Amino acid sequence: MAALQNGNGEHAELWGQRFDRFATDAIHAGQDPNQWKSKMVVPPITPSSTFAQPSPGVCPEGYDYSRGGNPTRKCLETCIAALEGGKHGLCFSSGLAATMTVINSLKAGDHVITTDDVYGGTNRYFQRVASKFGLTFSFVDFTDLSNVKAAIQPSTQLIWCETPTNPTMKVTDIRAVSDLIKESGQDITLAVDNTFMSSYYQRPLMHGADIVMHSATKYMNGHSDVVMGMLITSNDEIHQKLRFLQMATGPVPSAFDCFLVNRGLKTLAVRMEQHQKNAIAVAEYLEKHPLVTRVSYPGLKSHPQFHIMKKQCTGCSGMVSFWMKGDIETTKDFFTHLKVFTLAESLGGFESLAEHPAIMTHASVPAEQRKLLGIGDTFVRLSCGIENKEDLLADLDQAIRKALKGYADEKME
Repeated sequence: MAALQNGNGEHAELWGQRFDRFATDAIHAGQDPNQWKSKMVVPPITPSSTFAQPSPGVCPEGYDYSRGGNPTRKCLETCIAALEGGKHGLCFSSGLAATMTVINSLKAGDHVITTDDVYGGTNRYFQRVASKFGLTFSFVDFTDLSNVKAAIQPSTQLIWCETPTNPTMKVTDIRAVSDLIKESGQDITLAVDNTFMSSYYQRPLMHGADIVMHSATKYMNGHSDVVMGMLITSNDEIHQKLRFLQMATGPVPSAFDCFLVNRGLKTLAVRMEQHQKNAIAVAEYLEKHPLVTRVSYPGLKSHPQFHIMKKQCTGCSGMVSFWMKGDIETTKDFFTHLKVFTLAESLGGFESLAEHPAIMTHASVPAEQRKLLGIGDTFVRLSCGIENKEDLLADLDQAIRKALKGYADEKME
Protein backbone atom coordinates (compact mmCIF):
# COMPACT_ATOMS: atom_id res chain seq x y z
CA MET A 1 0.00 0.00 0.00
CA ALA A 2 1.14 3.50 -0.77
CA ALA A 3 1.43 6.09 1.95
CA LEU A 4 1.09 9.86 2.02
CA GLN A 5 2.43 12.42 4.43
CA ASN A 6 -0.59 14.26 5.82
CA GLY A 7 -0.99 17.65 7.42
CA ASN A 8 -0.08 16.43 10.90
CA GLY A 9 3.17 14.79 9.93
CA GLU A 10 1.63 11.33 10.22
CA HIS A 11 1.09 8.81 7.46
CA ALA A 12 -2.39 8.45 6.00
CA GLU A 13 -3.03 5.16 4.24
CA LEU A 14 -4.18 5.53 0.66
CA TRP A 15 -5.98 3.17 -1.66
CA GLY A 16 -3.00 1.45 -3.24
CA GLN A 17 -1.25 1.70 -6.57
CA ARG A 18 -2.25 4.25 -9.19
CA PHE A 19 -3.49 3.12 -12.61
CA ASP A 20 -0.72 1.68 -14.77
CA ARG A 21 0.82 3.99 -17.38
CA PHE A 22 -1.45 6.88 -16.41
CA ALA A 23 1.14 9.66 -16.61
CA THR A 24 2.65 8.08 -19.73
CA ASP A 25 -0.71 7.90 -21.49
CA ALA A 26 -1.53 11.48 -20.46
CA ILE A 27 1.61 12.59 -22.26
CA HIS A 28 1.64 10.23 -25.26
CA ALA A 29 -1.84 8.84 -26.08
CA GLY A 30 -3.07 10.51 -29.27
CA GLN A 31 0.09 12.60 -29.50
CA ASP A 32 2.27 10.53 -31.90
CA PRO A 33 4.41 12.99 -33.91
CA ASN A 34 4.30 10.63 -36.90
CA GLN A 35 0.68 11.64 -37.60
CA TRP A 36 2.01 14.99 -38.84
CA LYS A 37 4.29 15.46 -41.85
CA SER A 38 6.39 17.91 -39.82
CA LYS A 39 6.75 15.39 -36.93
CA MET A 40 5.61 18.03 -34.40
CA VAL A 41 5.99 16.78 -30.83
CA VAL A 42 3.14 19.03 -29.64
CA PRO A 43 -0.08 18.58 -31.67
CA PRO A 44 -0.95 21.73 -33.63
CA ILE A 45 -3.97 23.97 -33.19
CA THR A 46 -6.12 23.41 -36.28
CA PRO A 47 -8.59 26.32 -36.38
CA SER A 48 -9.87 25.61 -39.89
CA SER A 49 -13.64 25.15 -40.03
CA THR A 50 -13.52 23.30 -43.36
CA PHE A 51 -11.18 21.00 -45.29
CA ALA A 52 -10.46 20.74 -49.03
CA GLN A 53 -11.74 17.63 -50.83
CA PRO A 54 -9.97 16.23 -53.93
CA SER A 55 -13.37 15.24 -55.31
CA PRO A 56 -16.95 15.57 -53.97
CA GLY A 57 -17.47 13.56 -50.81
CA VAL A 58 -13.89 12.26 -50.69
CA CYS A 59 -12.03 13.09 -47.46
CA PRO A 60 -8.65 11.30 -47.39
CA GLU A 61 -7.90 12.33 -43.78
CA GLY A 62 -11.49 11.86 -42.59
CA TYR A 63 -12.22 15.57 -42.12
CA ASP A 64 -14.71 17.67 -44.02
CA TYR A 65 -16.12 20.19 -41.50
CA SER A 66 -14.89 20.85 -37.95
CA ARG A 67 -18.25 20.25 -36.31
CA GLY A 68 -17.94 16.62 -37.41
CA GLY A 69 -14.25 16.25 -36.63
CA ASN A 70 -11.06 18.23 -36.12
CA PRO A 71 -7.42 17.05 -35.85
CA THR A 72 -6.76 18.90 -32.58
CA ARG A 73 -9.94 17.56 -31.05
CA LYS A 74 -9.12 14.04 -32.21
CA CYS A 75 -5.79 14.14 -30.32
CA LEU A 76 -7.61 15.13 -27.14
CA GLU A 77 -10.44 12.62 -27.58
CA THR A 78 -7.94 9.79 -28.06
CA CYS A 79 -6.07 10.86 -24.94
CA ILE A 80 -9.11 11.07 -22.64
CA ALA A 81 -10.32 7.64 -23.76
CA ALA A 82 -6.97 6.17 -22.72
CA LEU A 83 -7.01 7.97 -19.36
CA GLU A 84 -10.45 6.54 -18.48
CA GLY A 85 -9.49 3.07 -19.66
CA GLY A 86 -12.14 3.43 -22.36
CA LYS A 87 -12.39 2.96 -26.09
CA HIS A 88 -14.03 6.18 -27.32
CA GLY A 89 -13.72 9.79 -26.17
CA LEU A 90 -15.85 12.78 -27.21
CA CYS A 91 -15.38 16.45 -26.33
CA PHE A 92 -18.03 19.14 -26.01
CA SER A 93 -18.26 22.89 -25.49
CA SER A 94 -19.14 22.49 -21.78
CA GLY A 95 -19.97 19.88 -19.17
CA LEU A 96 -23.66 20.67 -19.55
CA ALA A 97 -23.35 20.27 -23.34
CA ALA A 98 -21.99 16.77 -22.71
CA THR A 99 -24.88 16.07 -20.31
CA MET A 100 -27.37 17.42 -22.84
CA THR A 101 -25.98 15.09 -25.50
CA VAL A 102 -26.57 12.04 -23.31
CA ILE A 103 -30.13 13.23 -22.60
CA ASN A 104 -30.65 13.82 -26.34
CA SER A 105 -30.12 10.10 -26.87
CA LEU A 106 -33.43 9.51 -25.04
CA LYS A 107 -36.99 9.99 -26.27
CA ALA A 108 -40.23 11.41 -24.90
CA GLY A 109 -41.67 9.12 -22.23
CA ASP A 110 -38.31 7.89 -20.98
CA HIS A 111 -37.49 8.03 -17.28
CA VAL A 112 -34.18 9.03 -15.66
CA ILE A 113 -32.96 8.31 -12.12
CA THR A 114 -30.40 10.73 -10.74
CA THR A 115 -28.65 11.68 -7.53
CA ASP A 116 -30.63 13.82 -5.09
CA ASP A 117 -27.82 16.34 -4.59
CA VAL A 118 -26.63 16.34 -8.19
CA TYR A 119 -24.74 19.45 -9.36
CA GLY A 120 -27.01 22.50 -9.38
CA GLY A 121 -26.63 23.11 -13.12
CA THR A 122 -27.54 19.49 -13.88
CA ASN A 123 -30.53 19.69 -11.52
CA ARG A 124 -31.71 22.89 -13.25
CA TYR A 125 -31.25 21.38 -16.72
CA PHE A 126 -33.12 18.18 -15.83
CA GLN A 127 -36.03 19.88 -14.05
CA ARG A 128 -36.48 23.09 -16.01
CA VAL A 129 -35.37 22.20 -19.54
CA ALA A 130 -35.24 18.47 -20.31
CA SER A 131 -38.52 17.78 -18.48
CA LYS A 132 -40.31 19.97 -21.05
CA PHE A 133 -39.62 17.36 -23.72
CA GLY A 134 -41.54 14.48 -22.19
CA LEU A 135 -38.80 13.07 -19.96
CA THR A 136 -39.36 12.35 -16.27
CA PHE A 137 -36.74 12.45 -13.51
CA SER A 138 -36.47 10.87 -10.07
CA PHE A 139 -33.98 12.39 -7.60
CA VAL A 140 -32.95 9.82 -4.99
CA ASP A 141 -30.27 9.23 -2.37
CA PHE A 142 -27.82 6.75 -3.89
CA THR A 143 -26.17 5.99 -0.55
CA ASP A 144 -29.15 3.71 0.12
CA LEU A 145 -29.41 1.45 -2.92
CA SER A 146 -32.95 0.45 -2.00
CA ASN A 147 -33.92 3.97 -3.12
CA VAL A 148 -32.41 3.36 -6.54
CA LYS A 149 -34.05 -0.06 -6.86
CA ALA A 150 -37.45 1.34 -5.86
CA ALA A 151 -37.14 4.18 -8.38
CA ILE A 152 -36.68 1.89 -11.40
CA GLN A 153 -39.72 1.97 -13.67
CA PRO A 154 -40.51 0.10 -16.91
CA SER A 155 -39.68 3.34 -18.75
CA THR A 156 -36.32 3.90 -17.02
CA GLN A 157 -33.62 4.28 -19.66
CA LEU A 158 -30.84 6.13 -17.85
CA ILE A 159 -29.30 6.30 -14.39
CA TRP A 160 -27.23 9.46 -13.97
CA CYS A 161 -24.91 9.26 -10.99
CA GLU A 162 -22.43 11.66 -9.41
CA THR A 163 -19.80 10.27 -7.07
CA PRO A 164 -18.72 12.03 -4.98
CA THR A 165 -21.71 14.33 -5.20
CA ASN A 166 -21.53 18.07 -5.63
CA PRO A 167 -21.49 19.62 -3.08
CA THR A 168 -22.12 17.34 -0.05
CA MET A 169 -19.63 14.63 -1.10
CA LYS A 170 -21.87 11.58 -0.84
CA VAL A 171 -20.33 8.50 -2.46
CA THR A 172 -22.10 5.92 -4.63
CA ASP A 173 -21.05 2.29 -5.07
CA ILE A 174 -20.86 2.22 -8.88
CA ARG A 175 -20.56 -1.56 -9.14
CA ALA A 176 -23.58 -2.05 -6.89
CA VAL A 177 -25.69 0.25 -9.10
CA SER A 178 -24.49 -1.63 -12.18
CA ASP A 179 -25.50 -4.90 -10.53
CA LEU A 180 -28.95 -3.47 -9.74
CA ILE A 181 -29.43 -2.70 -13.42
CA LYS A 182 -28.50 -6.25 -14.36
CA GLU A 183 -30.90 -7.63 -11.76
CA SER A 184 -33.71 -5.49 -13.18
CA GLY A 185 -33.38 -7.19 -16.56
CA GLN A 186 -33.90 -3.83 -18.27
CA ASP A 187 -31.70 -2.10 -20.81
CA ILE A 188 -30.69 0.86 -18.67
CA THR A 189 -27.62 2.98 -19.37
CA LEU A 190 -25.44 3.93 -16.39
CA ALA A 191 -23.69 7.30 -16.73
CA VAL A 192 -21.31 8.55 -14.04
CA ASP A 193 -20.20 12.15 -13.59
CA ASN A 194 -16.54 11.75 -12.65
CA THR A 195 -15.73 15.48 -12.44
CA PHE A 196 -14.90 15.56 -8.72
CA MET A 197 -12.37 12.71 -8.93
CA SER A 198 -10.76 13.01 -12.37
CA SER A 199 -9.64 9.93 -14.30
CA TYR A 200 -6.55 9.81 -12.09
CA TYR A 201 -8.40 8.66 -8.98
CA GLN A 202 -11.50 6.92 -10.38
CA ARG A 203 -12.43 5.02 -13.54
CA PRO A 204 -16.18 4.29 -13.48
CA LEU A 205 -16.06 2.13 -16.64
CA MET A 206 -14.10 -0.54 -14.77
CA HIS A 207 -16.93 -0.73 -12.21
CA GLY A 208 -19.76 -1.21 -14.70
CA ALA A 209 -20.59 2.29 -15.94
CA ASP A 210 -21.50 2.65 -19.62
CA ILE A 211 -20.64 6.35 -19.94
CA VAL A 212 -18.27 8.59 -17.99
CA MET A 213 -18.81 12.34 -18.04
CA HIS A 214 -16.41 15.11 -17.03
CA SER A 215 -16.74 18.83 -16.78
CA ALA A 216 -13.22 19.16 -18.19
CA THR A 217 -13.33 22.78 -17.04
CA LYS A 218 -12.25 21.38 -13.69
CA TYR A 219 -9.47 18.89 -12.90
CA MET A 220 -8.92 17.50 -16.38
CA ASN A 221 -7.86 20.92 -17.68
CA GLY A 222 -6.81 22.21 -14.27
CA HIS A 223 -5.96 25.79 -15.21
CA SER A 224 -9.32 27.61 -14.93
CA ASP A 225 -9.02 28.92 -18.49
CA VAL A 226 -11.29 26.60 -20.49
CA VAL A 227 -14.95 25.55 -20.37
CA MET A 228 -15.37 22.03 -21.80
CA GLY A 229 -17.16 18.70 -21.32
CA MET A 230 -16.16 15.09 -22.05
CA LEU A 231 -17.85 11.74 -22.53
CA ILE A 232 -16.03 8.40 -22.58
CA THR A 233 -17.44 4.96 -23.35
CA SER A 234 -16.29 1.51 -24.42
CA ASN A 235 -19.69 0.60 -25.89
CA ASP A 236 -19.59 0.89 -29.70
CA GLU A 237 -23.35 1.35 -30.06
CA ILE A 238 -23.49 4.10 -27.43
CA HIS A 239 -20.47 5.75 -29.05
CA GLN A 240 -22.14 5.82 -32.45
CA LYS A 241 -25.24 7.49 -30.98
CA LEU A 242 -23.21 10.08 -29.08
CA ARG A 243 -20.90 10.77 -32.05
CA PHE A 244 -23.92 11.33 -34.30
CA LEU A 245 -25.47 13.71 -31.75
CA GLN A 246 -22.17 15.57 -31.34
CA MET A 247 -22.14 16.23 -35.08
CA ALA A 248 -25.90 16.73 -35.52
CA THR A 249 -26.45 19.18 -32.66
CA GLY A 250 -23.03 20.86 -32.76
CA PRO A 251 -22.00 21.54 -29.13
CA VAL A 252 -18.30 21.12 -29.97
CA PRO A 253 -15.29 22.90 -28.45
CA SER A 254 -12.88 25.09 -30.39
CA ALA A 255 -9.54 23.75 -31.57
CA PHE A 256 -7.79 26.23 -29.26
CA ASP A 257 -9.71 24.99 -26.22
CA CYS A 258 -8.87 21.39 -27.18
CA PHE A 259 -5.21 22.38 -27.38
CA LEU A 260 -5.36 23.92 -23.90
CA VAL A 261 -7.05 20.91 -22.28
CA ASN A 262 -4.66 18.55 -24.05
CA ARG A 263 -1.84 20.59 -22.52
CA GLY A 264 -3.51 20.53 -19.10
CA LEU A 265 -3.74 16.74 -19.10
CA LYS A 266 0.03 16.44 -19.30
CA THR A 267 0.36 17.48 -15.64
CA LEU A 268 -2.84 15.85 -14.34
CA ALA A 269 -1.01 13.10 -12.43
CA VAL A 270 1.29 15.45 -10.52
CA ARG A 271 -1.46 18.00 -9.92
CA MET A 272 -3.87 15.47 -8.43
CA GLU A 273 -1.26 14.22 -5.98
CA GLN A 274 -0.78 17.75 -4.64
CA HIS A 275 -4.53 18.46 -4.57
CA GLN A 276 -4.96 15.37 -2.41
CA LYS A 277 -2.12 16.21 -0.04
CA ASN A 278 -3.56 19.65 0.58
CA ALA A 279 -7.15 18.41 0.90
CA ILE A 280 -6.23 15.78 3.49
CA ALA A 281 -4.35 18.39 5.50
CA VAL A 282 -7.28 20.83 5.28
CA ALA A 283 -9.94 18.21 6.08
CA GLU A 284 -8.07 16.85 9.10
CA TYR A 285 -7.45 20.37 10.36
CA LEU A 286 -11.08 21.44 9.97
CA GLU A 287 -12.33 18.23 11.58
CA LYS A 288 -10.54 19.23 14.79
CA HIS A 289 -11.38 22.93 14.58
CA PRO A 290 -13.57 24.07 17.51
CA LEU A 291 -15.53 26.45 15.27
CA VAL A 292 -16.41 23.81 12.66
CA THR A 293 -19.41 21.54 13.28
CA ARG A 294 -18.86 18.95 10.54
CA VAL A 295 -16.52 18.10 7.65
CA SER A 296 -17.29 16.02 4.56
CA TYR A 297 -14.23 14.68 2.74
CA PRO A 298 -14.42 11.18 1.21
CA GLY A 299 -10.72 10.67 1.88
CA LEU A 300 -11.24 10.72 5.65
CA LYS A 301 -11.96 7.51 7.56
CA SER A 302 -14.77 9.40 9.29
CA HIS A 303 -16.67 9.74 6.00
CA PRO A 304 -19.67 7.36 6.02
CA GLN A 305 -18.80 5.92 2.59
CA PHE A 306 -15.04 5.76 3.06
CA HIS A 307 -15.18 1.98 2.61
CA ILE A 308 -16.64 2.48 -0.88
CA MET A 309 -13.92 4.97 -1.75
CA LYS A 310 -11.29 2.44 -0.73
CA LYS A 311 -12.91 -0.13 -3.00
CA GLN A 312 -13.39 1.86 -6.20
CA CYS A 313 -10.83 4.70 -6.07
CA THR A 314 -7.06 5.03 -5.98
CA GLY A 315 -7.14 8.24 -3.92
CA CYS A 316 -9.21 11.36 -3.38
CA SER A 317 -9.29 14.83 -4.92
CA GLY A 318 -9.07 18.33 -3.48
CA MET A 319 -12.78 18.86 -2.78
CA VAL A 320 -13.70 19.46 0.88
CA SER A 321 -17.04 20.61 2.32
CA PHE A 322 -17.72 21.77 5.87
CA TRP A 323 -20.31 23.39 8.11
CA MET A 324 -19.19 26.19 10.41
CA LYS A 325 -20.81 27.67 13.49
CA GLY A 326 -22.80 30.89 13.33
CA ASP A 327 -25.35 31.94 10.73
CA ILE A 328 -25.48 33.10 7.13
CA GLU A 329 -23.97 36.49 7.94
CA THR A 330 -21.11 34.78 9.76
CA THR A 331 -20.44 32.61 6.72
CA LYS A 332 -20.52 35.59 4.37
CA ASP A 333 -18.07 37.35 6.68
CA PHE A 334 -15.79 34.29 6.53
CA PHE A 335 -15.46 34.68 2.77
CA THR A 336 -14.51 38.36 3.07
CA HIS A 337 -11.53 37.48 5.28
CA LEU A 338 -10.01 34.85 2.98
CA LYS A 339 -6.66 35.85 1.47
CA VAL A 340 -5.32 32.72 -0.27
CA PHE A 341 -8.62 31.02 -1.12
CA THR A 342 -10.57 32.99 -3.73
CA LEU A 343 -14.34 33.37 -3.46
CA ALA A 344 -15.42 32.02 -6.83
CA GLU A 345 -17.45 29.28 -8.49
CA SER A 346 -15.89 26.29 -10.28
CA LEU A 347 -13.19 23.97 -8.94
CA GLY A 348 -10.26 21.78 -9.86
CA GLY A 349 -7.83 24.51 -10.90
CA PHE A 350 -4.34 25.00 -9.52
CA GLU A 351 -5.64 27.83 -7.32
CA SER A 352 -7.71 27.28 -4.17
CA LEU A 353 -11.34 28.39 -4.32
CA ALA A 354 -14.12 28.73 -1.75
CA GLU A 355 -17.83 29.17 -2.38
CA HIS A 356 -21.26 29.25 -0.71
CA PRO A 357 -23.35 26.61 -2.57
CA ALA A 358 -26.74 27.80 -1.27
CA ILE A 359 -26.14 31.25 -2.73
CA MET A 360 -23.87 30.40 -5.66
CA THR A 361 -23.56 27.04 -7.48
CA HIS A 362 -26.76 25.50 -6.08
CA ALA A 363 -29.00 28.57 -5.81
CA SER A 364 -31.18 27.12 -8.60
CA VAL A 365 -32.00 24.06 -6.45
CA PRO A 366 -35.35 24.61 -4.67
CA ALA A 367 -34.88 25.86 -1.10
CA GLU A 368 -36.77 22.96 0.46
CA GLN A 369 -34.57 20.47 -1.40
CA ARG A 370 -31.40 22.29 -0.32
CA LYS A 371 -32.57 22.11 3.29
CA LEU A 372 -33.10 18.36 3.08
CA LEU A 373 -29.63 17.91 1.58
CA GLY A 374 -27.89 20.02 4.23
CA ILE A 375 -26.93 22.78 1.79
CA GLY A 376 -27.67 25.49 4.32
CA ASP A 377 -26.55 28.92 5.48
CA THR A 378 -23.28 27.80 7.10
CA PHE A 379 -22.24 25.25 4.46
CA VAL A 380 -18.98 25.93 2.60
CA ARG A 381 -17.40 24.12 -0.35
CA LEU A 382 -13.63 24.28 -0.86
CA SER A 383 -11.52 23.36 -3.85
CA CYS A 384 -8.01 22.93 -2.45
CA GLY A 385 -5.42 23.97 -5.01
CA ILE A 386 -1.72 23.15 -5.17
CA GLU A 387 -0.33 25.97 -3.02
CA ASN A 388 1.70 25.33 0.14
CA LYS A 389 -0.62 23.57 2.57
CA GLU A 390 0.59 25.65 5.52
CA ASP A 391 -0.70 28.78 3.80
CA LEU A 392 -4.09 27.19 3.16
CA LEU A 393 -4.46 26.10 6.77
CA ALA A 394 -3.46 29.50 8.13
CA ASP A 395 -5.85 31.26 5.76
CA LEU A 396 -8.84 29.15 6.77
CA ASP A 397 -8.06 29.48 10.44
CA GLN A 398 -7.78 33.27 10.47
CA ALA A 399 -10.92 33.69 8.33
CA ILE A 400 -13.04 31.38 10.50
CA ARG A 401 -11.84 33.00 13.73
CA LYS A 402 -12.44 36.54 12.50
CA ALA A 403 -15.92 35.68 11.25
CA LEU A 404 -16.91 33.92 14.47
CA LYS A 405 -15.43 36.69 16.61
CA GLY A 406 -17.63 39.16 14.80
CA TYR A 407 -20.59 36.85 15.37
CA ALA A 408 -19.82 36.57 19.11
CA ASP A 409 -19.29 40.34 19.47
CA GLU A 410 -22.61 40.99 17.77
CA LYS A 411 -24.40 38.58 20.09
CA MET A 412 -22.92 40.33 23.13
CA GLU A 413 -24.16 43.77 22.07
